Amino acid sequence: MVNDSVPPFGLLLDVDGPIASPVTRTVAISSIVTDLTALANAGIPIAFNTGRSDAFLRDVVVAPLASAGLGQDVTLYGICEKGGVWFRITAAGGSEPEIFVDEELALPAEYSADIERLVAERFDEIMFFDHTKRSMVSAEQHIGTDDEAYRTAQYDFDMIAMEKLVKLGFGVSREDDVRPAADGSVRYRVDPTIISTDIESSAVGKDTGADRFLQLLAEDGRPMPSRWYTVGDSRTDYAMAQWLHERGEEVSHVDVRPADGVPKTAYPVLTYGDSIHDDAGAQFLRERASELS
Repeated sequence: MVNDSVPPFGLLLDVDGPIASPVTRTVAISSIVTDLTALANAGIPIAFNTGRSDAFLRDVVVAPLASAGLGQDVTLYGICEKGGVWFRITAAGGSEPEIFVDEELALPAEYSADIERLVAERFDEIMFFDHTKRSMVSAEQHIGTDDEAYRTAQYDFDMIAMEKLVKLGFGVSREDDVRPAADGSVRYRVDPTIISTDIESSAVGKDTGADRFLQLLAEDGRPMPSRWYTVGDSRTDYAMAQWLHERGEEVSHVDVRPADGVPKTAYPVLTYGDSIHDDAGAQFLRERASELS
């Protein structure tokens, strides 16, 4: 165990891609569960820094870890909805941990209801409204639907979602479109991924999640690791490593979908050849588990 000394490294892990398959949306590679459990039981600080909801994280990731022998005295951290929701993960906490929500980051309830109606009336054959989200609003591709058809529908959905926010008087942005409010502010953004669209506060992000994680470690009196690994499948995941680097931490980022292009960074970026998504994530975790053995 390394709990009472400086851990050799800490892990900030995106979920979709590195841990859960974007195809099945389950943890499909058994070694991922085995190695995560071994790392957690050895005292490695681990956070799942994801846009997913706490319900998804508990059902898809935490439940297998508990079944695989997660120690009763071990604490991991769920940083969900890009920092808007968080909870401590323990075997003793089971399926109903204490959930914390930053209500200041939540979208208006009337907007959420409007988007739910929009999905049901116009897009229900290709996507579904995620009822488990607490601070953001999300619509996700149905498993098994055609990817090209989803991309077309997703763009149309994104534009409508943006217009609805503009009509409420909020500034909003998407990577290729910025529509500020009358006062010039941009309060929300529409963030499309390969399987969903998140509509979220402009104050959340993977850097927000990283900050939240380190605050939780400090609150729990846990020693900070000597170096960090951040892992993700999109360009927005680099924000974890960038935030840690700017804080003066030693960090390497693992990109499990480098085909989108690896940006120039001031810290190392690791890839795994032709392996992508959870195949690359599994290789990375096996290396880290082997490092401790």
